[in-house]
Amino acid sequence: MSGLPTVDDVRAARERLAPYVRRTPTYAHDAIAFKLELLQVTGSFKVRGAFNAVLQLPPEQHARGVVAVSAGNHGLAVAHVGKTLGIRATVAMPESAPARTVERMRADGAEVMLLPTVAEAFALAEERRAQGQTLIHPYDDPRVMAGQGTIGFELLEDVPDLETLVISVGGGGLIAGIATVVKALRPRVRIYGVETAGADTMRQALDAGEPVTLPAITSIATTLGAPYVSPATFDAAQRLLEDVFVVSDAQAIEGMLAAQEALSVLPEPAAACGYAAVLAGLVPRPHRGTLAILLCGGNVSIDDLVRWRSTLTV
Repeated sequence: MSGLPTVDDVRAARERLAPYVRRTPTYAHDAIAFKLELLQVTGSFKVRGAFNAVLQLPPEQHARGVVAVSAGNHGLAVAHVGKTLGIRATVAMPESAPARTVERMRADGAEVMLLPTVAEAFALAEERRAQGQTLIHPYDDPRVMAGQGTIGFELLEDVPDLETLVISVGGGGLIAGIATVVKALRPRVRIYGVETAGADTMRQALDAGEPVTLPAITSIATTLGAPYVSPATFDAAQRLLEDVFVVSDAQAIEGMLAAQEALSVLPEPAAACGYAAVLAGLVPRPHRGTLAILLCGGNVSIDDLVRWRSTLTV
């Protein structure tokens, strides 16, 4: 399934999701508005899209169950949706997935299948789809993008003078959904995407003029680790974004530490890279209005941070 959602699709998704997700807060620090989506159910924005997709499946597909491929956050979301709605959920993951993430999914009743590579995880998901389970794609699905796009309505309500918005980019579903809403309702807002080197799928696609496939994801920001962007999210980036910046893993770590000091929350590298880009001066500060940064996930441990800081330098 491909294509972008409409604003009406996102508005309907917001009503559909209301009983199941949190309306996360927006806090101000140093003239920046931070949308704390890392406080969302399951620790990231992914649950919005997963719920919106599954809630629209017909009853006979509920009975067959759903399957997802994930390095972490999308799998956590699909597992939670399955538990909440009483639907069988299968998550195919690379063996490198954190053990605590696997444990959380299994605690929610999901069947977790660990494979040597992401390619094999996708192959297993295709097998399950052929057997009748519904594949919930992490980003190449307008229902998923519409669910993520509900964040856009919340941002516009919380930041009436929003002028510049910074959002992390993985497969592009999050930024495509939010940009669809924000650009339709407030066209003057300038939207920037941020990736980390080694997971810079969208930046490389934009440079090539078409979606490309990365041979490997080498960044610590594994939740940005989509090997390719879809035609729909690529189109959204071309039409709706001002630019997509790339920061290093070390800069993402600095963004994590800065967010923890400023807001007493610890975003994962995939979420902190947006703040890192602002701190590095890559994102132009607005002359008027407010700069907002979406902290989209926080599934990270202190042990992870200590390990990364011991091996990375700015």
